[in-house]
Amino acid sequence: MELFTYFRSSAAYRVRIALNLKGIEHRLTPVNLLQGEHLGDDYRALNPQGLVPALKLDDGRLLTQSTAILEYLEAEYPDRPLLPADHYEAARVRAWSNLIACDIHPVDNLRVLKYLKGTLAISDDEKTAWYQHWIHEGFKALELQLAAEPYCHGSDVTLADLYLIPQVYNALRFELDMSAYPKIHSIWDACNALPAFDDARPENQPDSTI
Repeated sequence: MELFTYFRSSAAYRVRIALNLKGIEHRLTPVNLLQGEHLGDDYRALNPQGLVPALKLDDGRLLTQSTAILEYLEAEYPDRPLLPADHYEAARVRAWSNLIACDIHPVDNLRVLKYLKGTLAISDDEKTAWYQHWIHEGFKALELQLAAEPYCHGSDVTLADLYLIPQVYNALRFELDMSAYPKIHSIWDACNALPAFDDARPENQPDSTI
């Protein structure tokens, strides 16, 4: 498989973790978002939306959107499950994942921040305040629900951890005060002790110096 990725993309980060956890052989192809490679004709021909990640399967078929990619990997490689067997518990894990994927990440991703800064001409301080506001809104709800023993759902890593860890990485990058979220912070520590998470970290990617 070939994963088209950018080292600081939260969505690509989720998929990198899943590929590592499930032991799926793959190669990484960096797409430089800061230099606009995702908007070029070559990448648009591959993924018309011009976003990462995109996953090219062994047979050449392409998948886009991290949630769809993760659902495919979960269905095709069930030996290392990322959802609980109980349907109610699986729905809870999906709800936590969607809280991040739908309610935090979209309003805080790079293209939104670039629009706020470039088109609407807000200041750097205002951009940071915007970013932190939406993470706080999501993290306050998550902190009340997560098990954190030691992972989001308890003793096993689930999809919720794959969504949470990239969001915490971004929160720390934007100097968010995490003191109100001890459970989330403990999950961050527990997950990053695992090689699959550590290998997927932005600073451990081949394009991290770009």
